[in-house]
Amino acid sequence: MAGFVDKVVGLYHFISDRAPKNIPLVEPKPRAVNLWCTNGKALVARVINDGDIRVSIDKAIALLGHLGQAINRGDRVLVKPNFNSPDPFPGSTDPVFLRAVLELLLEAGARVTVGESSGGIWRPSRNVFRKLGIFELAHHLGVELVAFEDKADDWVRIKIDGDYLKAVSMPRSAYEADKIVYLPCMKTHNIARFSGDLKLAVGFMHPGERRALHARYLEQKVAEISLCWQPNLIVMDGRKAFVSGGPDKGQLAEPRLVLASGDLVAIDVEAMKVLLTYEAKNKLVADPWQSPQIATALKHGLGVAESGYVVVE
Repeated sequence: MAGFVDKVVGLYHFISDRAPKNIPLVEPKPRAVNLWCTNGKALVARVINDGDIRVSIDKAIALLGHLGQAINRGDRVLVKPNFNSPDPFPGSTDPVFLRAVLELLLEAGARVTVGESSGGIWRPSRNVFRKLGIFELAHHLGVELVAFEDKADDWVRIKIDGDYLKAVSMPRSAYEADKIVYLPCMKTHNIARFSGDLKLAVGFMHPGERRALHARYLEQKVAEISLCWQPNLIVMDGRKAFVSGGPDKGQLAEPRLVLASGDLVAIDVEAMKVLLTYEAKNKLVADPWQSPQIATALKHGLGVAESGYVVVE
């Protein structure tokens, strides 16, 4: 019965959510500088996980440099996981993985907020948080947990002047954060081909605007959302991945990887290369650089070109 009620509530939100009106129109955040580079090339750390996820995350960041390059004591850090649905990892972020990253940031002296807005049929987001045990995790660690759609006054409209999106309503709490950390999963997507860090930004967008994303040019619009801002650090959990289906359920593989970078394009390309090594029926483009998400991101200067990154292991 509870499951049926949740579906009805989710459908109600999907149909009835409306973007707020009369909210401040602001400029995009200043472009984030990727501090994880060597010899002018972006770094993508690639670590094989042998069991202890905290060890793997620490190693991935150490391969990039050190956390203090991007996160300073006292920084207000917004952490964006993937809680689109309450499905188990990789349908959503593994709470164990989230906890490891949060502990790392807290140890660095950051003031941490976890923020998310779930997908249409799974909202309200607090239901997803409850089912995944995120309320308890946040309370235990003493970090703030925000369901973006719960705060009617927590929105700004960001003028981005993209080819497909001219302005996007985004959470003020993320816009005003000092630093942003993305925690994407590695998976295919039935509609958008691939769901990584570029796709993760959809969870910031006000739910009342998301339906229009799917009308036309979804993949291009997904990339243009990142014109609002870019993350300072991306840590992707690729221990498990969907190589077909997605975003909530799909054919499961176990690459056993943790990837980290400061470049939106490089890490998504590297993740797609991993998924393409599996025999599976999906919508991935054979050359990740030709993916509409990647091509659009490159057009807007949101990441490095094909020869612009180095994998470190």
